[in-house]
Amino acid sequence: MQTEKKISVCLTFDFDAISLWLGGFRASSLSAISRGEFGRVGAERLIAMLREWGIRSTWFIPGHSAETYPQIVERLVAGGHEIANHGYLHSHPKGPEDEAAILDRGNEVLTRMTGRRPLGYRSPGAGLSYNMVELLRDRGFVYDSSLMGDDFSPYYLRSGDQSSTDGPYVFGKSIDVVEIPFTWGLDDFPAFEYVTSRAGIQPGLSSPSAVYEIWAGDFDYLYDRVGEGVYTLTMHPQVIGRGHRLLMLERLVRHIRNHGGVEFVTMLEVARTWRQAHQLTDMQT
Repeated sequence: MQTEKKISVCLTFDFDAISLWLGGFRASSLSAISRGEFGRVGAERLIAMLREWGIRSTWFIPGHSAETYPQIVERLVAGGHEIANHGYLHSHPKGPEDEAAILDRGNEVLTRMTGRRPLGYRSPGAGLSYNMVELLRDRGFVYDSSLMGDDFSPYYLRSGDQSSTDGPYVFGKSIDVVEIPFTWGLDDFPAFEYVTSRAGIQPGLSSPSAVYEIWAGDFDYLYDRVGEGVYTLTMHPQVIGRGHRLLMLERLVRHIRNHGGVEFVTMLEVARTWRQAHQLTDMQT
């Protein structure tokens, strides 16, 4: 007897736009900045495709991007998509106080523009810190999506982890913030985006067929071998929004939809459902 499948699929988009190049790469040339400007073009294409598919998605938006492209935020809200916190400028904070200020500024911008306080967070460049875990808990966030401690199964963030090079890693206590893990393997940026920086060259520019093999392969493993879990894609409108890559994404969505027991949902829906089924006990906290 075949076990019933229960797969949640989250299409997530980091709308970094220009903020990535100003913050993350500290670019000053118009050529680099215009790469982020293409994020608007990609976002408009994606909004139209998602509407055609009848899929609600999750968008992690830096405050800078929201203020630069308010019409995109308006269209996302009107389409029923979730808006989540991605800091203000796509950059790494200078310290704990700066980190709190960036998180709060992102919250203020998104709340003012959408009428709803964001309940999800993804750290720019996957740079979640020990301090940010405490900030997310104290500010009432429901979930984070910055870590890679699992692939298809959410888990609770921990407070008080201790790392040492001359002894075992010490795991802290679970807190009531759900982690919905992501992976660079299901992220479009390292596969597709050509970047030169002080750190070296990221060649990118992979063939969409090669990326499709990876993305579809992970979904097929989850579906065929695990049977239950969350499949999370992390995409950037300025990257996935190129025509040949959108065709690949369209092919992947068709492939996923050909399977029973699969539902496209927002990350907030996943976090709330998972937390309800896996409530923290006094022994865990």
